[in-house]
Amino acid sequence: MEKRIFGVILTLLGIVGLIYAAMIFAEGGNYRQLTIYGILGAIFFFSGVGLIRTTKDRA
Repeated sequence: MEKRIFGVILTLLGIVGLIYAAMIFAEGGNYRQLTIYGILGAIFFFSGVGLIRTTKDRA
């Protein structure tokens, strides 16, 4: 159960990071920040989704 909750937290952090990177991109801001937030957001998002998918529920 803890792994699934941690996966949800990672997924939400990844979504926030990707949205923030999209906002920086739309404003035409600093590309270094765009790259950092985009990469970290993608890592968090995909690791969270992978953790949710691979965690088995116990009856």
